[in-house]
Amino acid sequence: MSRLARYLTEIRPTLTLAAPIVVGQVSQMLMGVTDSAMIGHAGTVPLAASAFANNVFTLFFVAGIGLMLPVSILVARARGARQLGDASEYLRHGITLALAYGVIETFLMVALSTQLARFGQPPEVVAIVRPFFVLLAVSITPVLVYLALRQFAEAMGHPWAPMFIMLAGVGLNAALNWVFIYGHLGVPALGLTGAGISTLVSRTLGVGVIFLWLRRDVRVREAWPAYWFGRYSMARFREMLHFGLPASGMLLFETTAFAFSGIMIGWLGAVPLAAHQIAISCASLAFMFPLGLSMAAGMRVSHAVGAGERDRLRAIAFGAVGVGLAIMAVFAVCLGLGRDAIAAWFVHDPAVIALAGRLLVVAAFFQLVDGVQVIAAAALRGISDVKLPAVITLLAYWGVALPLGYVLGIRGTMGATGMWTGIASGLAVAAVLLTARFTRLTRRT
Repeated sequence: MSRLARYLTEIRPTLTLAAPIVVGQVSQMLMGVTDSAMIGHAGTVPLAASAFANNVFTLFFVAGIGLMLPVSILVARARGARQLGDASEYLRHGITLALAYGVIETFLMVALSTQLARFGQPPEVVAIVRPFFVLLAVSITPVLVYLALRQFAEAMGHPWAPMFIMLAGVGLNAALNWVFIYGHLGVPALGLTGAGISTLVSRTLGVGVIFLWLRRDVRVREAWPAYWFGRYSMARFREMLHFGLPASGMLLFETTAFAFSGIMIGWLGAVPLAAHQIAISCASLAFMFPLGLSMAAGMRVSHAVGAGERDRLRAIAFGAVGVGLAIMAVFAVCLGLGRDAIAAWFVHDPAVIALAGRLLVVAAFFQLVDGVQVIAAAALRGISDVKLPAVITLLAYWGVALPLGYVLGIRGTMGATGMWTGIASGLAVAAVLLTARFTRLTRRT
C-alpha cells in the first residue's frame, strides 16, 4: 500500500471519532454564548461581571483540562493493548485526581473571591460578581469529573453519547437561565447569581447522566471499575501527572498568552479591543474543529502505540493534519473574503468593522498554523512526548508571539494588526517545531 493510500485509510476512522467530539466542543462554546446573551439582557454590568469572572475561572479550568488529558491517552493505549483492567484503573485514578484537584481549586477560588477588588475592575462589577464567581468555583469539580468520564468514553470508542449529553446540557442551562436570571415559575429574578446557579446545576446533572449511562453500557462493562476508592497505585498517579502537568503547562502558556495579548490591545483603546474581541471570537469557533480532530488523533495514536502498531503513527497523525489544513483553509477563505460582512454582524461602528476586517485577514493565516500545532501537540502526547513540547509552546507564545506583537503593535505603528501578526508568528513557530518533533520521533516508522 502506498504512503498516500495508508494516510487516506486512517482519515475515515479519525473523522468518525472526531465528529461528535467537535460537536461537543462547539456545544461548550454555545453554552458560553447562551450565558452571555441571556445575562446581557439583564444589564451591561452583569454581562461585564460575568466576563470578568469567567476570564479568571478559565485559568483554573484550563489547568484542570490538562490534568484530565491523560485519561484519554492512557485509556486508549490500554484498550489498544487489550488491557481493559488497566483502562479501568486509569479511569478510577483519573476520577480521584479530578475530585482532589477540583476541591483544591474550589478552595483557592473561594479564597480569591474575597480579593477580586484587587483586579482593578469597575466598582459596580466588583459589587455583584462574588456570588457568581463562588458558584463557578463550586462547579469546577463536577466539570473535571465529567471531563474524565467523557474522555474515558471517547477513548473506548463511544463518543456519541457524551456529545448528546453535552447538547442536552446546553438546553438545560438555557432553560434554567430563563427561570433563575429573569425570575419565572415563581422563582425570584436573581440576575447574574441566577446564571451561576444554572451553570452549577447543569454541570452537576451532566456528571450524573454520563456516569449512569457508562455504568449501564455493556460495551464498556469490562473496563468499568468494580470499586472507586482505595487500593491506589502511586505509580499510576505519577504516570498520569507525567502527562498531565506538562499538558496543563502547554494550555496555560497558550491561554495566558492570548489573555495578555488582549490586555495589551486594550492599551490601544476601545476600538482595537472591540475589533480584537470580534476576531478572536471567530477564530475560537473555527478552532473547535482542529481541536476535536486533535483529540481524536491523539487517542488513535495512543491506541496504535498500545497495540504495537507503530507503523500507523505517521499515517494517523499526518492524515489528521491534512484534514485539519483542509478544514481551516475553508475557514481562512471565508474569513478573508467575508471579513467586513462578518464584522458587521457584531457591531455597527465603521471604525471597529474596518479594523476587525484587517484582523480577520491575519486570522485567515492564523487558522492554518493553529490547526497544525494543536494536532501535532496531541500526536506527541499520544507517543508520550510531553516535556519538550511544553518548552516549545512556552518559547512560541512567550518568546516569539508576545514580544513580536509588542514590538510591532504596541511600540511600533501596526497597532492591533501587529499584535495579531505576532500571535500568528508564534503559532507558526509552534506548528513547525511540534511537527518536526513528531516527524523525528517517528522516523523509523
